[in-house]
Amino acid sequence: MSSRRRLFGGLGIAAAAMGVGRAAADNPFATHLLALQLSDSAMEKQREVLNNANTVLKVWPDTASIVVVAFGPGVELTFADSPLRQRVDSLIAQNVEFDVCMNTIETLKRDTGHAPVLNPRVKPVPFGVPRLMELAGKRYVIIRP
Repeated sequence: MSSRRRLFGGLGIAAAAMGVGRAAADNPFATHLLALQLSDSAMEKQREVLNNANTVLKVWPDTASIVVVAFGPGVELTFADSPLRQRVDSLIAQNVEFDVCMNTIETLKRDTGHAPVLNPRVKPVPFGVPRLMELAGKRYVIIRP
């Protein structure tokens, strides 16, 4: 094996170990698995979800895998113009995954005539509830603050 190939292979392994470029739900080193359900548009609920994610990261900074699943009115947190956008982006930078239900987005598009502009850093998923069920099957604890 060439030294160049070993170097880049080693960098890839190091990046994977540090969580670089990997979504929260794909972290093979995580031992504390949390999925936060957000199906409410109330600002206090959105803040509570973000606060819960921050708390878990404080307690288990290296071993937590956190996925926020937004559907129904909860998708507002994932909009590009969300008043909490800076906090969402900060959590994404810490490998928290934000999933947005595209079924809800399509419903909003039909009802209003246009789709809301989403934060480009959120992950679209076809449906919110099945995504939570998928995460539960992977041993994630589902919390609805």
